[in-house]
Amino acid sequence: MSVTIILGTQWGDEGKGKAIDTFAGDFDYIARFNGGNNAGHTIVNEHGTFRIHLVPSGIFYPRVKCLIGGGVVMDPAVLIEEMDSLSQAGIKLEKRVLISPRSHVIMPYHRILDGLYEAARGAGATGTTRRGIGPTFADKVSYNGIRWSDFADSDLFARKLRLQIELKNKIIIALGGSPLDFQQIHDEYRGYYAKIRPFIMELFPIVQNGLKKGKKFLLEQAMGTCLDPDWGTYPFVTGSTTLASAATSGLGIPPRSISRIIGVTKAYTTRVGGGPMPTEIKEDSPAKNALQEVAATTGRIRRGGWFDAELTHFAVQVSGIDQLFLTKLDILSEFDEIKICTGYKLNGKSVHYCDVDSYQLDRVEPIYKSLRGWKEDIRGIRKYKDLPARARAYVETIEKLVGIKIGWVANGPEREAVIKR
Repeated sequence: MSVTIILGTQWGDEGKGKAIDTFAGDFDYIARFNGGNNAGHTIVNEHGTFRIHLVPSGIFYPRVKCLIGGGVVMDPAVLIEEMDSLSQAGIKLEKRVLISPRSHVIMPYHRILDGLYEAARGAGATGTTRRGIGPTFADKVSYNGIRWSDFADSDLFARKLRLQIELKNKIIIALGGSPLDFQQIHDEYRGYYAKIRPFIMELFPIVQNGLKKGKKFLLEQAMGTCLDPDWGTYPFVTGSTTLASAATSGLGIPPRSISRIIGVTKAYTTRVGGGPMPTEIKEDSPAKNALQEVAATTGRIRRGGWFDAELTHFAVQVSGIDQLFLTKLDILSEFDEIKICTGYKLNGKSVHYCDVDSYQLDRVEPIYKSLRGWKEDIRGIRKYKDLPARARAYVETIEKLVGIKIGWVANGPEREAVIKR
């Protein structure tokens, strides 16, 4: 029995897509178990560059079957567009992409409410992607959600949709929006269902039979550990659980079946949207410009900062991570000096991530350890011993601070740009 989970240890955007693509060819099933199309995994391979939001990243390996569990919420328009682009690239999807009927569907009113809520918060906006993710999960837990299984009974779907349109229009109008038309949405989503229906199948027997037969599962998490609604920087978080434990509820994997958990961590820290980020470089500087990025899903600027070992150590502990996959080490090659956050101080006292809430975390003073940079292009290196000594020292310093081994080091966007230790 082999179930491996790949999860992010920061605020998302750690490079999970690359890690998943590195391992996917050795597995029978690749599965998504949480999140929605607010997450984006970037894959670079012989087919081109792909930004995958819903289809599991293992789709590029022909023998692999890709499962989208009931813990995922999905925008059908995004899913269809993504599947069409994969088909056009020559990727076979039939009988390979399987979608749980338990998955909740993002409706137009979810996206509209997402934007209206953010606007109403004003300066207190949480930085949502406005993709409707939060309102969809809110409907799920308040018994107002619509699942793919509801579409199988056209009368049931119509009744549920009509009720939700009536309820949501009252809120939308109260917040200054325009009311939605039932028939227009009904017909649009019936059309989506007709295209997606061949891929919808109950996954529980597939998962259970696969486990009994010793099939290998690779589970890919969306977002990052510190965006978890319970253990993350609430309220600047996402709508679904991002810990390894979410694989149980989101896909039906028993906890005892999980055999390995790999944490993906970027060699520095980034964050999109609002919320605290202790190591953020706020002053204009070459370092700030070098570590800022553009988000694959939204096109928004990712705030950049130094590696936060305190944050990553917490992520390792809360999910029981076995090994780390370090990404984007090559980005640090231009620095004369590189900093690592080893802990925090608040009001002159040492504190840990778990000791403070989000608003206190925004006020902590990071404690830094400085290392000399290697000032050398490392992108073509494929053996760990060939890395500059200072680059190796940086990797090994992170290991000591976080408390577990770094098993892989990525030093470029290409599929082959991974150093296995």
